[in-house]
Amino acid sequence: MTTSDRATHPLIAPHRRFVAAIVIDSIGTGVFVPVSMLYFLATTSLTLVQVGAALTTAGLLALPAGPLAGGLVDRYGAKPVLQAANLAQALGFAGYLVAGQTWQISLCAWLNSAGRAVFFGCYGVTVTALAAPGRRERWFGLLGSVRNLGYALGGLLSAVAVTIGTHGGYAAIVVVNALSYIAAFALLQAVPNARPKPGQDADGGWPRVLRDRRYLSLVAHQLCFAISLFALNIAIPVYTVDVLGLPGWTAGAVFTLNTLMVGFGQGIVVRWLSGRIRSRVLAAGHACFAAGYLLFLAADRLAALALAIAVVLLGTGSYTFGEILGGPVTSTVAAESAPDALRGRYLALNQLAVTVAGAVTPVALSGLLSTGAAAIWLTLVGVSILGAMLATAIGRAVPAAQNRIGGVESSPRQLPEGSSPT
Repeated sequence: MTTSDRATHPLIAPHRRFVAAIVIDSIGTGVFVPVSMLYFLATTSLTLVQVGAALTTAGLLALPAGPLAGGLVDRYGAKPVLQAANLAQALGFAGYLVAGQTWQISLCAWLNSAGRAVFFGCYGVTVTALAAPGRRERWFGLLGSVRNLGYALGGLLSAVAVTIGTHGGYAAIVVVNALSYIAAFALLQAVPNARPKPGQDADGGWPRVLRDRRYLSLVAHQLCFAISLFALNIAIPVYTVDVLGLPGWTAGAVFTLNTLMVGFGQGIVVRWLSGRIRSRVLAAGHACFAAGYLLFLAADRLAALALAIAVVLLGTGSYTFGEILGGPVTSTVAAESAPDALRGRYLALNQLAVTVAGAVTPVALSGLLSTGAAAIWLTLVGVSILGAMLATAIGRAVPAAQNRIGGVESSPRQLPEGSSPT
């Protein structure tokens, strides 16, 4: 989908404010994430180990936030919880301006981590309500595209601030991020509140969710998919530069290629996939991940510098195509497999898999990388094979995974009052 398509397509026209809120949020995130460690090292007297410990502690303490917010979404609707998450992150980033001790950074980072987990746990509820059945992959694909482009723009802005290198430059990064969350809060005010109507079956609460074995298989699949997604930030750049000894610009080229492919190719691929069975597309995504990992491993066997760079970029292309195939479909299946009255809890559990992957993969992938190229890439190939097996299994057991992309879900959903699907 081209830029002009996004601006004029009838899918987007009624909900421009929601899309704009996602864009602004992603730009703010893209500004800070690449320089988070540099910021604290430049603005405090803490060591790298102390900063890392503070951020890790915050991430672990934030794990319960998503599941707790799931119940609030089911009771009060997604919009107020989304807005509360925006305010929490705005407050957390404002706190970074004055944080100078480990506990202060942990507190502010906890607000940001918890807010992020809550945001992504209930963002799918809003998308599911705004998008008509049959168009949800396109919606999730579109939002994935604009998020990636927002991250890229934010990354460019952060690069400018780092180049300046002053305390004021780093402070500007934090201020921009805090203001982005406030702007997103204001834009979400016009978005319909996605909540089930009174009288829908919400009995059972969390015990009912945790007894749903079919959905637990979806969560397991989400964990495999998320582990592969985190490989881009954690393993691939370090492997490219430190292990293969390729020029530093190669790591930047990897990120650029990934961002451009997702940002400009996601909509095109989703439309091309129309009519294909969702579970088979998910399995194909994991196959693309595995092919990328094997290409990264092959690059370690190449002596010619130019050839190694070409193979790494080819592996990145295959890896990114796996992300493009699986991202919108994974989100759609998770959303449509949840009953309306408990969708907040269901999607919070699904997001918890992503949060756990984010907490575990830095240590796990770093340890594997220190062991050797074969250890990390063959392990990730194994994760991809497991993911493909789970995709095949849910294709047999989960109705939403059996549907075709662009098809209508088998059971009706409840729209928020005053809204209409598009």
